Amino acid sequence: MVAGRALTSFPSIRTNLRNAGAEVLDQELVVEGNLTTSRSPDDLPAFCDTIVYEFAYSTTEER
Repeated sequence: MVAGRALTSFPSIRTNLRNAGAEVLDQELVVEGNLTTSRSPDDLPAFCDTIVYEFAYSTTEER
C-alpha cells in the first residue's frame, strides 16, 4: 500500500508507483513512517546506515 506515501525507487518502476498513488521522489533515500526506500545499489551506503539507525532506535509495541 503506497497510496499517499512518499518514496523513491529504481527508475523503471516509478510509473507503476505513481499509478498506485505514491509520491515518487528522486532522492537517494526516503523515510516515510515505517517505510524506507532507496533508488539503486549506488544508494546502499545511505540506505544501510539508515536501516541500522532505525533498528537501533525503534521501539517495540504489542500489536
